[in-house]
Amino acid sequence: MTQLFAQPAELRRAIRSGAFTGNTSGQAPGFVQCNLAILSKDWAADFLQFCQKNPKPCPLIAMSDEPGNPLMSAAGENLDIRTDLPRYRIWREGKLVEEVADVSDHWRDDLVTFLIGCSFSFEEALLADGLEIRNLSEGKNVPMFNTNLACQPAGRFSGNLVVSMRPFVPSDAIRMIQICSRFPSVHGAPVHFGDPAAIGIADVNAPDYGDAVTLKAGEVPVFTACGVTPQAAIMQAKPPFCITHSPGCMLVTDIPNAKLAIF
Repeated sequence: MTQLFAQPAELRRAIRSGAFTGNTSGQAPGFVQCNLAILSKDWAADFLQFCQKNPKPCPLIAMSDEPGNPLMSAAGENLDIRTDLPRYRIWREGKLVEEVADVSDHWRDDLVTFLIGCSFSFEEALLADGLEIRNLSEGKNVPMFNTNLACQPAGRFSGNLVVSMRPFVPSDAIRMIQICSRFPSVHGAPVHFGDPAAIGIADVNAPDYGDAVTLKAGEVPVFTACGVTPQAAIMQAKPPFCITHSPGCMLVTDIPNAKLAIF
């Protein structure tokens, strides 16, 4: 059984040492989890504009103070972006070439880090309200899907929305929408619920990323904008070099979730 860590710093130390290698859903409850995108300085302005024009899938939590600095003090004490995620993806010319547990050997002085809000952060509020989060109760990574919903292009970046899915009975789906609306910095209210085909998803039991979860009789799938969206945009833009998180393997920060609630 996966060990549960209460404090972000404790979890990051376990990740850095190699003792924790799994997905971070349910870990360090109460603290903001982030998706990751790291690009060279000459691509950073275009990517920042892409985030600003697409705040639901790409809500920006923090970015580097200066190129080449791997320490993200705004996100956590003694936080090193090169070592403190369970798994990273290395991209070259828009192609995934490697997954690694540490990017120290890939680090460069011209790299700019972007931290993007993650739906794992609002799961705490849903659990507190008594809603079941199926990926947590089944011990799985959340299912994520490519869609036919276009993002707003910015500079060299464009592409379609990626969504995460959680099943609920209709009354709970309505409550989930109300709760998530309080957290626009971690994707906010869902973008769709009901018929997956309406947003280009052929089979809700065959996610493009993450794991399939049980969809019970009487439940509807609820789809939330997902921070894997930048990876789809990166594949299309084809920057020479990029680092992202592996889906489900987030950066867990010292920022309390409560600080992101707007009411």
